[in-house]
Amino acid sequence: MVLSRPEPPLLCATDLEAMGRDVRVPFRIALESGADLLFLRPLRVLPGKRVVGEARIDDQPVLAKLFIGPSGERRGAKEASGVKALVTAGIPTPHPVAAERLCAGGYVALTEFLDGSVGLDQVFDPVAETEDVSAAFMCLRPAFSLLGRLHSAGLMQADLHLGNFLVHDEKMLIIDGDAVASFAGGSSGSSRLMLSNLALLIAQLPLFVEDALGDLVKSYAEVQRAFPTDMAALKNEVERARHRRLDHFLAKVGRECTQFSVVHSATRFVVSDRKMKEELGPGFAQLLSDPDEAVRLGRLLKDGGTCTVARAEIGQRALVLKRYNLKNLRHAMSRLWRPSRAWRSWREAHRLLFYGVATPRPIAVIEERLGPLRRRAFLITDYCPGRNLLDCLDPGVPPPSDMAAAISCLFMTLHHLRISHGDLKATNLIWQGGRLWMIDLDAMTQHQTERGFTRAWQRDRARLLRNWPVSSPQQCWLDEVLPPA
Repeated sequence: MVLSRPEPPLLCATDLEAMGRDVRVPFRIALESGADLLFLRPLRVLPGKRVVGEARIDDQPVLAKLFIGPSGERRGAKEASGVKALVTAGIPTPHPVAAERLCAGGYVALTEFLDGSVGLDQVFDPVAETEDVSAAFMCLRPAFSLLGRLHSAGLMQADLHLGNFLVHDEKMLIIDGDAVASFAGGSSGSSRLMLSNLALLIAQLPLFVEDALGDLVKSYAEVQRAFPTDMAALKNEVERARHRRLDHFLAKVGRECTQFSVVHSATRFVVSDRKMKEELGPGFAQLLSDPDEAVRLGRLLKDGGTCTVARAEIGQRALVLKRYNLKNLRHAMSRLWRPSRAWRSWREAHRLLFYGVATPRPIAVIEERLGPLRRRAFLITDYCPGRNLLDCLDPGVPPPSDMAAAISCLFMTLHHLRISHGDLKATNLIWQGGRLWMIDLDAMTQHQTERGFTRAWQRDRARLLRNWPVSSPQQCWLDEVLPPA
């Protein structure tokens, strides 16, 4: 006897709102036209607002965007309108299949499902790790050209980021119609809008890409010829956009959102990387619930009065657990009201990653609390297997060319960003995979004023030079290459 599979449940927008992030598939949802959409696999979930994923309608594979919540119909209609504007202007975008209301509230926008397509952000990530300017230019040039085409058509993408460029069969497309808006060409206002939109794209990129910025903007300008690109004005706008994005991003690293999961009680505050939490599974959940046990069972890397560091493994992934201890009652009292050193390290690691500076991926931060009062804290990051600079560099000779270039690039970048480390020992700089990685970030600061940064950089610079004998070839080389104090 062959048992037939039960038919997937028929849901409505209210059911999806109630599910939050835990969208259970497969399910069916009824459209106002009378058709049923079979939803198979979620790709992105914004709880109470949007569910995006792979679906089928009349046996045709489609990408479905389900807009739910109080503004679902309005946002869905805006998505459909934006996609229509792209198609009318001849801008490459997934072909629209249908757009209509759901039976019991909400809206759905369906486009063709491009199997094997990937976001430009996923394509660019491995290129960014190599810091290869030529490879970055080749990867990004199609996006700048496509943005030029978009602006030439009198359209802009208000939510412009690399993930909204899709690569399929070696072609590039623009997605997310709900962020597409039109503007009147030929006016000074439209020029400002295009400048701001172009700057928003550039502000997403790591700083090393600035060496290719002129050529990338040329790729844009070759298509969008009506816009005389003023590079000085563009760079100023990029700086403003970058600061806005950084402030917005750092505000999210301690709250529940797509990227981070938060558990907050009277005795604990835990923030973890949502994607890593899902990938590492029960072993990671156990680590979060009892980090002391994970430190005890791990391989001890450092056991100091204020800090204990151990290496642990979950599956095939090596992690570093850093426990910030309380030495005595006086030390404990001094930490009650201040952000913990683990929290500072967590936030500053995300700051460095935002700028494209190499540091081990921060995975979770745990603070033991008594109401608003802080006690011990833990930081969990990826393990970086490289060697520190003190072990790598021979005091008797300058560094090899690849390491020399990485050292120079790192400190020019930090100097440009007015970032000081606060404890710049050579052991806090790790050479791994052709890049220089920074660790121990709990004293790191991005300074608001040049004066404050100058004092901090003088201390950082002097501390780094003290790692090698006075007047040794290594120290002399560093003294010459580092930005002046």
